[in-house]
Amino acid sequence: MTNLLCFGDSNTWGFVPNKNRRYTPSERWPGLLSQYLPEEWCIVEEGQPGRTSLYEDASCGFSCGLPALKSALKQHVPQRVIIMLGTNDLKTSFGLSAEDISHSTAKLVEEIQSSGVDGSDILLVAPPPINEKGSFARLFFAGSEEKSRQLAYYYQQRAKELGCHFFDAGKVASACPDEGIHWQTEAHAEMAKAIAPILLNMPGEQRH
Repeated sequence: MTNLLCFGDSNTWGFVPNKNRRYTPSERWPGLLSQYLPEEWCIVEEGQPGRTSLYEDASCGFSCGLPALKSALKQHVPQRVIIMLGTNDLKTSFGLSAEDISHSTAKLVEEIQSSGVDGSDILLVAPPPINEKGSFARLFFAGSEEKSRQLAYYYQQRAKELGCHFFDAGKVASACPDEGIHWQTEAHAEMAKAIAPILLNMPGEQRH
């Protein structure tokens, strides 16, 4: 049995753009992964809307990812982890640079490693750029679109330093144009299809 922890924010949780609901398991990318992975893999979905890497947002409540990650690691004892955070760190109120955000997310990867998960079993995913012209993005992320386009570069650098795998979700997914943050169903499908081969070809897979 391989426990795969998918740890992220609303785009891991499956928030439907412009609607107050969640995609079904057969629509959101962690649930879709089961189509491409062996039956003995158990996919643990740990997404939360509003989640950041290390920062609390009073408007969301309990948004800091670190304590939630510690809890998930203890509860599920995963052998493999996908972590995709950073979009909510782009909020104008935080005033963080793309490089700042990459270092904050790197601290979460270090927490995963300290729990006993090897770097070869961790996939650090850079979220796709936001579209600040979108209705949702304009409210909280004004001026952050350019920073969001820099995340992939800095995340790749952090992945090299930490000895974990890297994937740029912007290669297969994009934010809903008129909303600006969350993904449409096609993006979830493409995300699952793209990262499944990475998981199956990780060197660490030979140990499981």
